[in-house]
Amino acid sequence: MRITRLNIALSRLKLYIAAILCLWSLNGLSQNQILLSGTWQVKLDPQNAGLSGKWYNTNFKETIQLPGTLDDAGIGEATLLSDSAMTKDVLGMLTRKHSYIGPAWYSREVVIPKNWSGKRIQLFLERVIWQTTVWIDGAEVGSDESLSVPHRFELKALSKPGKHRLVIRIDNSKQYDVSVRDMAHAYTDGTQIKWNGIIGKIALQAKENVRIGAVYAYPDAANRSVNIRTVLINQLTKTAEGKVSVQIFRRNGSLAASQKATIHIPEGETKKELQFSLGKDAAFWDEFNRNLYTVKVQLTTPGSPAGDKYTTSFGLRSVTGNNGEIQVNGRRAFMRGTLECNIFPLTGYPPMNKQGWLKVFNTAREYGLNHLRFHSWCPPEAAFNVADSLGFYLQIELPFWNSNAGKDAKVNSFLEREARRISDEYGNHPSFCFWSMGNELEGDFNWIDTLLKTLKGYDPRHLYTTTTFSFQKDHGRWPEKADDFFITQYTTKGWVRGQGIFNSYPPDFSTDYSAAVEGLPVPVITHEIGQYSVYPNIDEIKKYTGVLDPLNFKAIRNDLQKKGMLSLARYFMLASGKFSANLYKEEIERSLKTKGMSGFQLLDLHDFPGQGTALVGVLDAFWDSKGLVTAKEHRAYCSPVVPLIRFPKATYINTEMFSADAEIANFSSGALKNMVMTWNVKSSKGQVLFKGDLNKQEIPVGNGLGLGRIEFPLNQVGKAEQLTIELQVKGTEYKNSWRIWVYPHQVDIDEKGIVVTRSFSEAMQNLKEGRTVLLNPDISKIKGVEGRFAPVFWSPLHFPDQPGTMGILCDPAHPALRDFPTDFYCDWQWWDLITSSKSMVIDSVATLNPLVRVIDNFHKNRKMANIIEAKAGKGKLILASVDISSDLEKRPAARQLRYSLLRYMNSKDFAPAVELTEKQLEYLIKE
Repeated sequence: MRITRLNIALSRLKLYIAAILCLWSLNGLSQNQILLSGTWQVKLDPQNAGLSGKWYNTNFKETIQLPGTLDDAGIGEATLLSDSAMTKDVLGMLTRKHSYIGPAWYSREVVIPKNWSGKRIQLFLERVIWQTTVWIDGAEVGSDESLSVPHRFELKALSKPGKHRLVIRIDNSKQYDVSVRDMAHAYTDGTQIKWNGIIGKIALQAKENVRIGAVYAYPDAANRSVNIRTVLINQLTKTAEGKVSVQIFRRNGSLAASQKATIHIPEGETKKELQFSLGKDAAFWDEFNRNLYTVKVQLTTPGSPAGDKYTTSFGLRSVTGNNGEIQVNGRRAFMRGTLECNIFPLTGYPPMNKQGWLKVFNTAREYGLNHLRFHSWCPPEAAFNVADSLGFYLQIELPFWNSNAGKDAKVNSFLEREARRISDEYGNHPSFCFWSMGNELEGDFNWIDTLLKTLKGYDPRHLYTTTTFSFQKDHGRWPEKADDFFITQYTTKGWVRGQGIFNSYPPDFSTDYSAAVEGLPVPVITHEIGQYSVYPNIDEIKKYTGVLDPLNFKAIRNDLQKKGMLSLARYFMLASGKFSANLYKEEIERSLKTKGMSGFQLLDLHDFPGQGTALVGVLDAFWDSKGLVTAKEHRAYCSPVVPLIRFPKATYINTEMFSADAEIANFSSGALKNMVMTWNVKSSKGQVLFKGDLNKQEIPVGNGLGLGRIEFPLNQVGKAEQLTIELQVKGTEYKNSWRIWVYPHQVDIDEKGIVVTRSFSEAMQNLKEGRTVLLNPDISKIKGVEGRFAPVFWSPLHFPDQPGTMGILCDPAHPALRDFPTDFYCDWQWWDLITSSKSMVIDSVATLNPLVRVIDNFHKNRKMANIIEAKAGKGKLILASVDISSDLEKRPAARQLRYSLLRYMNSKDFAPAVELTEKQLEYLIKE
């Protein structure tokens, strides 16, 4: 009976303890930590009166939920902007619904448990913009300032158990001039917003007087070992005796190595280093092997037998730049990267949890990437953790984008502190591979050089670069002396990205940048390739359910509606976007073909919503598809293994022989053995016209690896045709494709019954007489916008002095284009035609539906065309503002388009619906 009653009593006690633990958990209370998420009091201080008014001693009426921001709570000044005007303020970026810059005060009551008596209590604020000051029970504790790492405070006043009042003053105004026009992404309203609040973890943490301050792991991949440096802190007034235990666990939880040591810990800070061998079977970390080791350190002292514990992780990896090429663990690697510019449109700040970053990194992985550059900011811990787990190589940057680097002592001091704190906070992460002092820096390079060398000496686990490119004279075209790697748009020998090439030279798929990178002493990564603007996706508006209002998208939608073109908006986005994706493909392939290149950084895989609404991504700002290119299609030319071919042009005549050199870029985990490359050529209907295999061979790691030659005659192609060439590593998913256009050597251009002229007056006379006219004026006579093949660079608002069109839109099934193979968007066969054109502005003819429409930039939204048809006088007219009259024997695409238009004009299908007056036509032509 007694045993039964005792069992019942024990069971009830267990339930009671479990209930108490559950309540503690629900209230954020653990043995050594109290989470402070929940309701806080808040008060704005726009006049900066709180310090003199001693607000640290007062209560505030308004409340807010933390973690969170004033924007999340709808606190601040509501925007006065509207979507009724196409102004720079509206179109420049997404609009904050509520905005506040200045000090804000946050307070709440905290209760310190009795078992924390005598402990050192710290306040942990995971991420704040920009300066914090803390008070406990009206007594000031201190201040902190960082844009990149947690703010930490030691709260001596909390050593007494019971209730206390915690007050935090947060000032999100600019503390230091770290960027041009506040464009650096750690502090900007262009991508992240200048929020005020606290995001991530907010906690009180109880620490021992003798404790572990930090643990740093310095792996040595070559020797399969690691040096563990433990920082011990003694806040007693005497030397303490301690025992340190270090255990290293493999990914599967098994013990890899361990050591114990008895040490004397004098007052202050002590460093203890221990070297560990991880054995000949040690597991490496890279993009293919995501092996992480967990380090558990325990410190016990006579005054603290339970001890202090610290856990961190590391990866056994080395990143080097031997022979001017990036190598990871001794194997050559290629950085397939994009930028992450702190773009999170629902919150205006980065995710602080694993789930938010999984979306980013998994999407990047699906599209074939292995590298992210954090442009002028450093992400939070969660981003590093996810990158570690997925094998991503990260480039971290100081929150610095300035033309006066090194010239302000206070800015210098802040950045020097910030740099060291970033290395301390995140340096153990194997994904932290590259360290840049900032974006496009200009100024005193001696100071930047000194900062880099100091940081490299402090933390040698990363590769360093002075600046991520520079426009400053005598810089940016060749590495600085201290650089471990180099990021640039061009060298002293030429361009290494397509913006300087695609408009100036006809399509050429043999070119790479080998000549421009020859002789570089360190690895080179191409800076911000792409930046091809895509028309806004109006359907995206409904996705903005957070703190940012897409007034820019709404204003563009309203403008299109006023101009009767809203129904075309989705087609504008798709046509400009697929065109942009093609250009990105060629950009990537040129980099992969370049011997000596170590990678590229796209700008961007996803949209950039600031700096004039720079919608340059194949994905939107949410990392979601816009329907332009699938992940599988993108991986065809952006993955560890990419088949490639070199061929001289996009358009051919059918008396030629097509010839291409096949090669491959293999940056996989090792050599590909006994591989056979198979190729085929398909018609637009999918019929296989030619096929073949290349010799079986071993494909080592590297690029510029020749595989053989692909040749086939084009004389079997009787009519104009688009062909697709495919090259695949047989038996694998590695397959790539390219399009070419083949035209007949001779076409019977029947002009019978049609007046073909370049003269406006001649055209009008014949139209008055009831004839059918093809008018193709000299383009110098056209009133319009100069033809430019590549679309808007970055943003028409940010860079207004550019021709500023975004490709073409047409109906491939229209009988006018029946003999000119095309898709509905611009492709390489249009290059000669577009660069020999002017775009007519036809706003005055609202009902006219062009045969070939030109997509204007979204800032102006003019109705534009290259080819129109109309009734005029008593006759019928096609007016073409692309040159389809000059040097046709040398311009097969122009000759074929002319032929297609003439055949259409001689058919019963040619029945223009809209009538134009002579005055309306005269408005388009200068003659």
